[in-house]
Amino acid sequence: MYRTFFPRDVFAELDTLQRELQQAFDLSPSIRGLTRGAFPAINVGRTDQTLEIYAFAPGLDPSTVELDVERDILTIAGERPSPIPDNDDKTNVHINERFAGRFRRVITLPDDADADSVSANYRDGVLHVTVQRRAAAQPRRINLQ
Repeated sequence: MYRTFFPRDVFAELDTLQRELQQAFDLSPSIRGLTRGAFPAINVGRTDQTLEIYAFAPGLDPSTVELDVERDILTIAGERPSPIPDNDDKTNVHINERFAGRFRRVITLPDDADADSVSANYRDGVLHVTVQRRAAAQPRRINLQ
């Protein structure tokens, strides 16, 4: 009964555009933080001895990821290649929601972080960075006499 003359749904694309514009101009804090849509998505937490940072970045070659620490600032940078060919007459892309291109995330470390003892590994699309906390900042139990 209903037949469209377009290969895609124009109203769905307008709805997507409206949501993207709303997110771009909405700077209010949320449960996901201020950088909605940033790549890679990160989780930051801490234990008594360490600061734990998880960057969710599937599809990366670990040798292309740059991890730098300078003056209590941790920088994660790299490039994620696009799996879709750029100029191919045989390929029609209708929806492309996966991020591709250069990225950079900057995280300010707390004062008690020891920037000299940072370790990182990349497994199953997750970059896990561990930063040791200074011994003076770690909680310790004091025995009463």
